[in-house]
Amino acid sequence: MPYNPPPELAGMSLAQIAEAVEARKLPPVERWTPAESGESHMRILADGTWLHEGSPITRTAMVRAFSGLLLRDDERQHWLVTPHQKLAIEVEDAAFIATDVSVAEGNLAFRLNTDELVIADRDHPLRAAGDAESPALYLGVRRGCEARLNRSTYEQLAQIALESGDDWTVESGGETFSLLPA
Repeated sequence: MPYNPPPELAGMSLAQIAEAVEARKLPPVERWTPAESGESHMRILADGTWLHEGSPITRTAMVRAFSGLLLRDDERQHWLVTPHQKLAIEVEDAAFIATDVSVAEGNLAFRLNTDELVIADRDHPLRAAGDAESPALYLGVRRGCEARLNRSTYEQLAQIALESGDDWTVESGGETFSLLPA
């Protein structure tokens, strides 16, 4: 079955976005306790490129499939998890890249580099890191994994914040998020 990415965020209602989020059926990675662990020989670069043994994974369907098996533990180690194996994966910065943001009925919806949609809320918070000279914004995705906002998405979010006041905060899912590093 061919993959059909969700439509552009700007043209979707909050209900359509929520429906697309719900339609992505992910394996229950957090419930699996595989006996075998090891190295995946995979790496996710800061720009979102996935590598296996140093070579880029160019098939987007493979990246999407692997991304559904990701989790990050309390020690901040990323893992690819199957029912039989738990394989370490090196992540330079964040497992995902947020490539677009849109306001839908007062909520912030983000598109990731894997074409997934995430609505910022208590379970998917925005986190400001870095410092005033080089800030970075991250969105909680799932299972401890985050998406770093790329430059254009960061600029879009900054514009949204400035349109609603000068305190550099945004609201979504009943939560308020600061865009300024602590």
